[in-house]
This record gives sequence, structure tokens and C-alpha cells, in this order.
Amino acid sequence: MFIPLHDKNSLKYIKLQYVTISLIAANCLIWLFTGFLAPESVNDAATIGLGYIPAVAFNYAYLPPEMALVPHNTTYLTYAFLHLDFWHLAGNMLFLWVFGDNVEDAMGHVRFLVFYLACAVAGALFHGLIGPSSQAPLVGASGAISGVVAAYMMLHPKVRVWVLVLFRFPLPLPAFIPLLFWVGQQFFMLLTDTDGRVSWGAHVGGIIAGAILVLFMRRKDVPLFDTSIVTPKAVRHAEVPADPGAVATAGDTKTPPHWGRG
Repeated sequence: MFIPLHDKNSLKYIKLQYVTISLIAANCLIWLFTGFLAPESVNDAATIGLGYIPAVAFNYAYLPPEMALVPHNTTYLTYAFLHLDFWHLAGNMLFLWVFGDNVEDAMGHVRFLVFYLACAVAGALFHGLIGPSSQAPLVGASGAISGVVAAYMMLHPKVRVWVLVLFRFPLPLPAFIPLLFWVGQQFFMLLTDTDGRVSWGAHVGGIIAGAILVLFMRRKDVPLFDTSIVTPKAVRHAEVPADPGAVATAGDTKTPPHWGRG
């Protein structure tokens, strides 16, 4: 078990990861007004009306009109902006904060937003295919976040990431070590934890989508599996002159217990 804290990976193409920041802000605001500040009845209504319910999506069941806040096909996206509690929200947003900026940098703002939403849809779809008759609402951004993690691992496996191991030990590790372990854990739990509240299927669906989409959605000059961190031109140091006596001039110079959570 690990918690990502920080990566030493500067932005190369964009100045600010405003899509990542906007997604974090949107998730936090929605949780604030449908969870933290809202009465339980509002939270329940949002979970049922905006959460992804496989049985409804696959026509095994129907929501009463007064409970369906949006068309059921829309819930492939809306579920990803709802969270059950603070820790559910905080865990997802921490992963997005640490890894989202570099994936956004590799794709560009618009393509990253499309990528994020596509991974959310893939997470819901995979979750639904595993249990198409389930009537438990799925909520949480983990499907989309899983896609971001998969993309980051394929783009920057050698970048040093500070992680908190076992909630106690901060260590700087090459990204592929904790992320590959995390990805493997999702597949393992999908096969073994069939009765838990966590939707491992949504995680796996997001991972698969992220790993495939990054192949096509990254910028043409962004390599996969980079072996080093490329320093942006703006902060590169001047090369040491061949003549030791030479002097550089001034210009040389990151529902209830049955609800599913993603």
C-alpha cells in the first residue's frame, strides 16, 4: 500500500495544468454541496439519480421518473464526479494532483479532458459488464484516475516519485515500481474481492482504457517509456565552455452499504 506525495517531473509543453486543477475543483465543489453541506436525503438523491447503476444501464431495472435526475446514459460520466465521503474524495484527488499534470502536459488540455472522461466511461462500462444486473449505484472518480495512472506509468516509468509506503515511510522510487504494484493489485482484487464495496472493475476498466488511449492521444513528439526527465529549455543551464578560462555571459542561462465506490 502506498500514497503518492510528489513527483520530480516538470511540465514541458504547458505552463499550467488548468484542466487537472479544474477537475479537482469540480469534484470538491460537487462533494461539498451534495455531501458535506447537504442533508442525507440530498446525498441519497444525488447518488441514485447521478450514480451509475448497471441494472438501469442494461435495462434490467428502471428508475422512477422522479428519481432519474439525468438520462441514464449520462450517468457513465456523472458518477465520476460524486464521492461517498471525504477520504474517498481525497484519495482520488491526490492521485489526480500528483499524476494528472504530466499526462495533461503530454496530451494538451483538450485531449486530456477527453481522455479523462473516456477513462471514466470505460470504468463504468467495465463495472457494468461484470455485474449487469447490479442495482447498486457506482460513484467515484477512480475509473478516470486509474486511466491517468496507467498513462503516467507508460509515459514516465523512470521518474522519481515520493510515496508514503505503508502510511509511514516516505521513499523516492522510480514511478514504475509503485504504479506497477498498484496496477497489479487492482487486477488481483478484481479476481479475489467479489463482495467488497470497492469497484475493482471500474479501476481495471480505467487502466485498460488509459493504457490504450495514451498511445494515440499523446503529442506526436512525446515518447513512451522515457528513460530520463527532459529539462525544459527555459531552465536549462548553460553548457560548460570548452575553454576553462571562458566566462558565460548573462544571457546563458509539476446508498447505503451496497453502494459501489470507484
